[in-house]
Amino acid sequence: MIEVQVVAVREEGEHLRSFELRRTDGGALPTFEAGAHIDVQLPGKLTRQYSLCNAPHETHRYLICVLRESASRGGSEAMHALAEGGVLTISAPRNLFALHPAPAYSLLFAGGIGITPLIAMAEHLARNGRSFELHYSARGPGRAAFLERLRAAPWGDRVHLHFDDGPAHLRLDVAQALAAAPDGAHLYVCGPAGFIDHVFQAAEASGWDPARLHREYFSAAPSPVDAGEQSFEVQVASSGEVHTIPPGRSIAQVLDEAGVFVPVSCEQGICGTCVTAVLEGTPDHRDQFLSADEHARNDQITLCCSRARSARLVLDL
Repeated sequence: MIEVQVVAVREEGEHLRSFELRRTDGGALPTFEAGAHIDVQLPGKLTRQYSLCNAPHETHRYLICVLRESASRGGSEAMHALAEGGVLTISAPRNLFALHPAPAYSLLFAGGIGITPLIAMAEHLARNGRSFELHYSARGPGRAAFLERLRAAPWGDRVHLHFDDGPAHLRLDVAQALAAAPDGAHLYVCGPAGFIDHVFQAAEASGWDPARLHREYFSAAPSPVDAGEQSFEVQVASSGEVHTIPPGRSIAQVLDEAGVFVPVSCEQGICGTCVTAVLEGTPDHRDQFLSADEHARNDQITLCCSRARSARLVLDL
């Protein structure tokens, strides 16, 4: 873990605030790749993930941007309560949304706060002479982050801004953007779940190879309430201990209370921190991290949100 100080807080748009972080000891921060995020420890034992949105070659600072949402689980409110001079503990960067190593054309789609990892991708791609195009959609200019930075960037001519309250001809036409991309291009999408699903559905309908589609969710889609949710058992393979998971409790919560260490971060099934191998039984997948193929294999599970279709799961713990 790394102790950092908030050296600058800036308003980036309506309910949008960026935070510049530097090490309290003045040293260099760990290098990171475009698309990476950090875990931020907040008061009340909250841990939240925020994408790094400064240029990846920078090691003197990290920059994150947070959308304050009253309906959130408290993380955004806690972040917006921070002032310059505040001290935080963060993790080293982790990357679950990396650019493909092949020097292919990159088509970037950002929705709202989803611009944060994609602006770092654009910085990296431009610095390394790789071809790309960035489409940024928001409700209006006031709800978009980093507009001045995007417009002033040396690669600003590759940025297309789309606003819901703007002229119809400037609104995002996903099919048109996909059709204009060269063969072999890779697609990267980040933003609200509905935005990501819309872009992915258009890409799939256009025949894009699933291996060239990449996405990152910032929050889990609302799960329907299951009034008939049942208890089930999990067995820890190393000890043989069996624990009952009642309705309304997660596997991670029950195991933590029993003294079984499970690394957890987002608690929504979007970051992959708690993914664990399943040795026996059938999971009821409720995450947005594992792919459809991984769900179908039923050999791993996100312990923070998923449940079981079988009476018992044996976990590789």
